Amino acid sequence: MAPEVITVGDGRVMVNGPEDEFPGWDAVDWRAVEEDVRRLRRRIFAATRAGDLKKVRNLQKLMLRSRANALLSVRRVTEVNAGRKTAGVDGQVVVTDQHKAELADWVQHRAAPWSPRPVKRVYVPKSNGRRRPLGIPVIADRCLQALAVNALEPEWEARFEPKSYGFRPGRGCHDAIVAIHTTASRRDAKRVWVLDADLAAAFDHLNHDHILRSLGTFPARELVRQWLTAGVVEAGRFTPTPEGAPQGGVISPLIMNVALHGMEAAAGVRYYVSGTRAGKTMNGCPVVVRYADDLIALCHSREQAEQVKTQLAEWLAPRGLVFNEAKTRITSLDQGVDFLGFNIRRYPNGKLLTKPSDDAVRRIRGRLSIEVRALRGANADAVIAKLNPIIVGWTAYYRIGVSKRLFNALDADAWKLVYKWARFRHPNKSRHWVRARYFGAFHPSRQDTWIFGSRVTGFYLRKFAWTPIVRHRMVAGGSSADDPDLATYWAQRRRRIRPHLGVTTLLLQAQHGRCPICRGRLLHADREPQSPQEWEQWLTTTRTATRKRTLIAWGAGTPDERVATRLIHTHCHRRTLGDGTWAALPPARKPTRLA
Repeated sequence: MAPEVITVGDGRVMVNGPEDEFPGWDAVDWRAVEEDVRRLRRRIFAATRAGDLKKVRNLQKLMLRSRANALLSVRRVTEVNAGRKTAGVDGQVVVTDQHKAELADWVQHRAAPWSPRPVKRVYVPKSNGRRRPLGIPVIADRCLQALAVNALEPEWEARFEPKSYGFRPGRGCHDAIVAIHTTASRRDAKRVWVLDADLAAAFDHLNHDHILRSLGTFPARELVRQWLTAGVVEAGRFTPTPEGAPQGGVISPLIMNVALHGMEAAAGVRYYVSGTRAGKTMNGCPVVVRYADDLIALCHSREQAEQVKTQLAEWLAPRGLVFNEAKTRITSLDQGVDFLGFNIRRYPNGKLLTKPSDDAVRRIRGRLSIEVRALRGANADAVIAKLNPIIVGWTAYYRIGVSKRLFNALDADAWKLVYKWARFRHPNKSRHWVRARYFGAFHPSRQDTWIFGSRVTGFYLRKFAWTPIVRHRMVAGGSSADDPDLATYWAQRRRRIRPHLGVTTLLLQAQHGRCPICRGRLLHADREPQSPQEWEQWLTTTRTATRKRTLIAWGAGTPDERVATRLIHTHCHRRTLGDGTWAALPPARKPTRLA
């Protein structure tokens, strides 16, 4: 961010308006802002589908200078994203409401002369023990990238192929897994050979020229080029980036999807375009399921799988990409294949089962053991606070598979770990004393007397098996959340999705998923977490960003006033009146759905 060129007005005004002064952050009607951006995204989608490129470009220019888009982009970067407190090379973060308003004003009105800054190189551990390099842009670049995403994404949502599920609104890992299961689950399924392919360092080797050609006359094309070539700073040393996109930028996943668009057609996938089978894959064609740079091709024979691999290798070359031969293989579903943490295998009885992979199970067992061992000097509350997000996050991701038996086995492992922890903490106490101190029927609605918990606070350790198995319903065909003709479909789909938050879900339903103070969304779950680690982080962040608070309902001050427990944003919680109380609020509506 460039604070020396950022100023803000004092007026409280309408959300949209190019010339008037900028409103205070707490004066923004976030529901109206979200609706403005959603409406404009749908117009871009409709114009793209109609083939009116001139209208598309005009609408994209409107989106890039939209006040609602500037506000929503800054909010996404500074309040919603997990890395909102991570600084780039300039060391700056934005945490106060005043600075957020100033940044939004700068993004809308004063960002034209901005030149993108290099990204900061950081490393995060991978499941295989290696480290994944990430590039963290400065806060100003992240906001501008979010601004550009809302202009570019709906255009490509109208073009993307049906079985592309990675980093797209309303789509995710579970859709990809169910797509594979649906294709090969019948006992007489024909596509039983699998090309399990992985691209070697895909983000690091994307060809810039190909990406820019794909963007065509997109109004922010030059800004995208500057982001791609901004360079990397690691340990104080600058390195240019003649290829690749920083894995960590807001716009990078969209750039990856743009670069890989057309993969299904290159592999020979064809769809029926009319009749009762419209949208279905033609007989004899392979089925390619892609999640970002991970893909699986379901083929009729080994020869077809090898042919698909050859065709895709030729198609990937102009994009600067190649297969990672160490991780790419051709196998039969009878042998099973691991994809996105799941193992998909056809068993001798003809059934196709989707389970957590052996590697995933090994990782969660190791993680639990390491965490409990590290907490040997802590109290029970610390152990529970550390393990509960891990357990709930892992089960939230794997609840769509055949996981119940495994959940019970993991509960046995977790019980042994916490029992050993208790015995280690109290080596001179008897087993009966340890059981009476740490184990009991802590859950109010379960008869289990061996639940690990704290007698002081009443907190208890959740069990894997408490999470019910849910059969995920795959997103229909090429449906896009930006399609105005499918607004009803996506509204119904959102109602069916229940956040994995326990009793808090009831409050969310009662409030239509909105904060009663600012009317903004309590959970920004347009894109569900896509891994156990993301679920764990999301659950922890959600509990930090929201809190329960007793509010005086409508009719305060009268003899029949009612007290209601509401769920509100933490930052709204801090905006109390001078005496620490809240203004009167309308009563919660009947629980019907999430907004």
